[in-house]
Amino acid sequence: MRSQLGQIVRFGLVGGVNTGTFFVLYLLLHPYMPYFAAYSLAFVLAMVGSFFMNTYFTYRTKPTWKKFLLFPLTNITNYVIQSVGLLLLVDWAGMNEKIAPLVAAVIAIPFTYVISRRILIPGTGPAAAADQDAADPQPPKASPASTV
Repeated sequence: MRSQLGQIVRFGLVGGVNTGTFFVLYLLLHPYMPYFAAYSLAFVLAMVGSFFMNTYFTYRTKPTWKKFLLFPLTNITNYVIQSVGLLLLVDWAGMNEKIAPLVAAVIAIPFTYVISRRILIPGTGPAAAADQDAADPQPPKASPASTV
């Protein structure tokens, strides 16, 4: 439990640095392209940085090509949540295009933590739970008819 709390704190720190990196990239790109294109490119660039920061600092695990290739797949959820949030905040709620990406990013944080943990730490994903169940099968429960 204490180890996971440390991971959550480190994840928050990495998230802050990554969000700042994303936001600076977004602001630098925005004058040269539409806001959503700038957002998307900044997101991809920041995601690469996020992979390495989370691998080395948050989860203290070794980066591998497999993890690197899977990491963007897990960020699809993050991207969808942030994208929908961005579009709703700008187009529906009328929020400023320069502030909306930060708000959308904050909303996506809990989802990103769970997904990145499952990819970057072996044994924490759904397959690990299935493997554990197979290794420790539960004894069959006696039915009422069999106790007579």
